[in-house]
Amino acid sequence: MVLTNSRARAADVLGALASPWSNYIFAVFVVGVATGACFGLIRFFDPTNLAMIYLLATLAVSARGRRGPAVLAASLSVLCFDYFFVPPRFTFQVSNIQYLWTFGVLILTAIVTSTLTLRLKAEAESAREGQRRMAIMNALTEKLVTARDEADIARISSAHLADVFSCPASVLVPDPNGRLPLDGLSDKERGTAQWVHDSGQSAGRGTETLPEAQAFFIPLRGVETPAGVLRLEALLTDRGQRQLLDSYAHQIGLSLEVARLAESARRAEAAAENERLRSSLLSLVSHDLRTPLTAILGSADVLLEREDLSRNRPVQSLLQNIQSETERLSRLISNLLEAQRLESGAYQAVKERCPLEEVVGTVLERCSKIILSRNVRVDLPEDIPLIPMDHLLMEQVFQNLLENAIHYSPQGSPLNISARAKGGEVEISVADQGPGIKESDLEAVFEKFYKGSASSGSGLGLAICRAIVKVHGGRIWAENGPGGGAVFRLTLPLV
Repeated sequence: MVLTNSRARAADVLGALASPWSNYIFAVFVVGVATGACFGLIRFFDPTNLAMIYLLATLAVSARGRRGPAVLAASLSVLCFDYFFVPPRFTFQVSNIQYLWTFGVLILTAIVTSTLTLRLKAEAESAREGQRRMAIMNALTEKLVTARDEADIARISSAHLADVFSCPASVLVPDPNGRLPLDGLSDKERGTAQWVHDSGQSAGRGTETLPEAQAFFIPLRGVETPAGVLRLEALLTDRGQRQLLDSYAHQIGLSLEVARLAESARRAEAAAENERLRSSLLSLVSHDLRTPLTAILGSADVLLEREDLSRNRPVQSLLQNIQSETERLSRLISNLLEAQRLESGAYQAVKERCPLEEVVGTVLERCSKIILSRNVRVDLPEDIPLIPMDHLLMEQVFQNLLENAIHYSPQGSPLNISARAKGGEVEISVADQGPGIKESDLEAVFEKFYKGSASSGSGLGLAICRAIVKVHGGRIWAENGPGGGAVFRLTLPLV
């Protein structure tokens, strides 16, 4: 940047000295007029006063802002004044040394005046250039106001830049994965464009990076992330044009980022609204279904206990089916209510120090009907301390994990429940001998309503487990056992 500025200043100086010949002719003419005027006034003024006429001539030439003609006018004024009017006249000898001061003032005046004039002209030109650039930027801003999304911004910006720089231009907007739309570009330009986006540096035609490219590529930067790449089929050698293009790139980058953030905000708002409506609907439906389900379950229990129906095998089978399916539906509704309550953040766990074996024993007794012929091996060392937990919530965790293991493992295969103290927490695992879990699903199984390819459940049990464990300050994860089957592990802090 410093080298570029130095070259620019040198070019300005050379441009000032290398003035058109008409300015030099004008300098000679003005000095000639001043000399003629001095010949007419020599009878009325002293030679020192005549020097003021040459000073005016020098100022007239310097005011045009050309340093070369100004120096020429000052030099000719000194020579003419010395030769024609300083005693002894018509020689270049100076009898009074004070005239040397007059000569110095003439030359210094010419240099200072021309320099100031050049500076004023440069500032005026800079101001005009700034106004022009502001007008151009405002024109793009007015067009971008009507843009609805990133595609609109890219289309409007490309058309505007093509019109301003009189060459093809395009704005490449990346997808959510950071890949640019590179259709229509050569293989070399595709790599260049992607490199510019990833590195945040300009490249292509007219630069030191990949100069053989057909177009110039400049990154579009937002405040936080890269917003895209601008492609321009032009060779920009003028510094003002490059500055204008940088301003364009900054404005387009900010517009793209604002549009992206606005779209993300709209999606988040829509997702939050959908989640709120879904939670309200689940809560409403769940409460309205619990009463008739309770009545159906109670009626089935009464009919199963009647002696006149106990000898009727088909009726008994139907009643048992009604009872089991009603209980399953009741558990589903309970899970829906529990998920809604935990996600609302209104529930606070009531923790008391409880023995782990008491919670596991309660769950095994409650699930005795579905365990049937399963061999459930429980390995709970005696040295495990009491764990601060909400007894009812943790019972639901173990029940969901146990039901999940039974559902996804073959009939008659064993189940393992084990625990061990580890530092300041207790690690508990529930393992089965089923087909295991796909590596890609190890994290997704804990998402609400997520159902794998072989799943037939509601997709709520594991999500509730994670929410409850999180309330207790622990974590839960899934992995595949070394001998096959799935293993669900959870940790509970002892503090």
